[in-house]
Amino acid sequence: MSIPVIEVVVAVIIKSDRSFLLARRPKSNPCGGYWEFPGGKIEPGESRPYALNRELMEELGIQAELSYPWITLVYTYSHATVRLFFYRIEKWHGEPYGKENQELSWQFVDDVKVTPMLPTNVPVLRALSLPPVYQITNAADLGVENILIKLKNSFQHGTKLAQIREPAMKKDDLRLFAHKVVELAHYYGVKVLMNRDTELSREIGADGVHFSSAQLMAATSRPEVNLCGASCHNIEELFQAERLGIDFVVLGPVLSTLSHPGAIPMGWRKFAAIIRDFPLPVYAIGGMLPEDLTTSWEYGAHGIAMMRG
Repeated sequence: MSIPVIEVVVAVIIKSDRSFLLARRPKSNPCGGYWEFPGGKIEPGESRPYALNRELMEELGIQAELSYPWITLVYTYSHATVRLFFYRIEKWHGEPYGKENQELSWQFVDDVKVTPMLPTNVPVLRALSLPPVYQITNAADLGVENILIKLKNSFQHGTKLAQIREPAMKKDDLRLFAHKVVELAHYYGVKVLMNRDTELSREIGADGVHFSSAQLMAATSRPEVNLCGASCHNIEELFQAERLGIDFVVLGPVLSTLSHPGAIPMGWRKFAAIIRDFPLPVYAIGGMLPEDLTTSWEYGAHGIAMMRG
């Protein structure tokens, strides 16, 4: 007897202070007493956005104003397999309250105080901890001193994730430069990934490593680092990243970019089609500017990765 697959829309409702809303399942429900993100089953004939708004009104008495498709997770319980379509809700009308007498609680990703939580929350919380902008160094064009000044300014203004990517830099120069970036970044609470080089990442005290697409496809396991990203250009590479348990990917080029002048940009529609129902957070890369962030959310991205932008 096959286990039924239940499709569910899930709302990650986020305040301006980046806290998010959790609800506690009634004791009478399966997994009763567990905390989860609000949501519910998609009824026959419903689109995902329609089901999302219906569930928000039925459960919380609110109406979404800005909602963005995000990640999709599949989880098998003893009684059923659920396919969870997560949406980020950035703006809404009304004040959430438990219309079904469920307990509600606003939490922060680095300090979740409610327990127990459904196991499906673990990858969601990990994805939520990633900031919307991924900055990539570009000392080859700007010079070491200039890029360090720009990085400091960026970190002071809220950037929380950066990658050291300097393929043309000599190894000794790269080691010295990377040490300076990590020291500066950690002072401002920024996480840093080293491009390609896991050994150097550990040596300089970085927070992880970022695989090239070639490294990703050649890998047989995820490196033993705290945080691992990977560059992807197609569905096959996305599948490999999922199989290895990579934390996030960048996909592109979405728009024309000076970094890869010969590459044909995929555009936003193809980008959205490739990442549809993908379980990992995806950063759009290639020609990105700060004003492209909202557009990236509309097409299902977690955020944007920028070098010159």
